[in-house]
Amino acid sequence: MYRRLVPLALLALLAAWSLPGVAASITGSEQADQKQNQDQKPKPSKAKDSGTSLTGCIDEQNGHYVMVNDRTRDPIADLQADGFETEGFAKHVGHKVTVRGTSNPGETRPLFKVRSIEAISDTCAPQSLK
Repeated sequence: MYRRLVPLALLALLAAWSLPGVAASITGSEQADQKQNQDQKPKPSKAKDSGTSLTGCIDEQNGHYVMVNDRTRDPIADLQADGFETEGFAKHVGHKVTVRGTSNPGETRPLFKVRSIEAISDTCAPQSLK
């Protein structure tokens, strides 16, 4: 008698599995478990991705591009292109910009690895207060 029940049980299980509602509910619960596991994984910090930004004027000093303060003209950071040609800074010399990237300590001032440049003004002068 036991020999007859095993094939019948397997047949019943196979039949239940082939029904769309049962298969969907089983698959749905497995997907929910997978989603819950994915949600529990640590997500990368957006701060790490976005980096930091600096606003000032781009200048060329001794063959290197630097960010300078628009009021005092003091150097803020040395600039290094990250993902584009260094010559890309040339079109922004004398302009006020915001650069985005990452900052690393340097010998005399920080080295800022620039990923993007956003033009603020075609001139490098402090904004007048109204």
